[in-house]
Amino acid sequence: MLDHRAYFKGKSVVVTGGVGSVGREIVDRLRLLDVKLIRVIDNNESGLFDMEMEYRASSNVDFYHCDITDERELRRTFSDMDLCFHCAALKHVPSCERSPFSAISVNIEGCEVVGRVAVMEGLEKVVFTSTDKAVNPTNVMGTSKLMGERLFTAMNFLHSSKSKTIFSCTRFGNVLGSRGSVVPLFTRQLQRGGPLTVTDERMTRFVMTMREAADLVIESMALAKGGEVFITKMPVLRIRDLARVMIARMAKACGRDPAAIGVNVVGARPGEKLWEELSTDEESNRLLESDKFLIVLPPGHTSEQRMHYVYDEINVSPSHVVYHSDRSELMSDDEIADMLLREGVLPDDLRGRVMATAGERTKEELV
Repeated sequence: MLDHRAYFKGKSVVVTGGVGSVGREIVDRLRLLDVKLIRVIDNNESGLFDMEMEYRASSNVDFYHCDITDERELRRTFSDMDLCFHCAALKHVPSCERSPFSAISVNIEGCEVVGRVAVMEGLEKVVFTSTDKAVNPTNVMGTSKLMGERLFTAMNFLHSSKSKTIFSCTRFGNVLGSRGSVVPLFTRQLQRGGPLTVTDERMTRFVMTMREAADLVIESMALAKGGEVFITKMPVLRIRDLARVMIARMAKACGRDPAAIGVNVVGARPGEKLWEELSTDEESNRLLESDKFLIVLPPGHTSEQRMHYVYDEINVSPSHVVYHSDRSELMSDDEIADMLLREGVLPDDLRGRVMATAGERTKEELV
């Protein structure tokens, strides 16, 4: 990650959805920076309590129970804040399909309330955490996230004469190890002795670790000029390959025989895509690329207005590439195995056992 200590020094930062996997990782990463205050807000009361107990030795982290659709409560928690990482969301495709009105309330109306309150309270910057499912969406969750992106982009210009607040977005791929994601699901299935369930053998996904997701959001906060969507370039894996590697490399660590665990193909869920994209064809006309990032500039800007988007910290150039998981080089088995062992992807105890069994396997191969 680029060194942004100077930018964050002395800032007061609020993280919505701070009890969630990515929100919590952002809080952990912010603690390494010289921020003045980190405020965690969430509507998960039990999760807030547990997290507060873990952080009780940290004098500059506080916790508030708050629903992002409650403007009065949000104004109280945003008071005297400088920056906001907006992570609160409904993120699971099946539950959003079953409860579309809840998805609209949280993922769209919640974004609007967060943006309005940020302007009222004079925050400097707000970053919205979106998903690659917002690109050409086929489900309620992706569509609601796309609307969140469009709202945040529009807020820069709707409030430009009244507010100093800068709004921008990030897009994630699948965050390995986050709650409700495929790695914890496959891990539970392994521990029960299988089978592992794959919805479609052709399914591919862009993937990243929680640390990579948090670093993307933190870097984009420092870089943002207003209205951009920041996207980290991510590797691609086939979900069927992930299942095979987890069986081969992790079954023994879970007390199971790899040969006894199968894979069942159960069919795609409603609204689920076989592949993902990082940007649309239309966005490719306003896309910048660096060695790590794609940056989608706001629509409707003249070439003169785009001169405003200069990033001294990174080298960028115009790009017209559309990254598509079905057309990208797939991760090898060894690359998948290495990613599984990165910090935060597996529970620490299981990660240790997997590393130990990997060492035993290496010794056997050398004999």
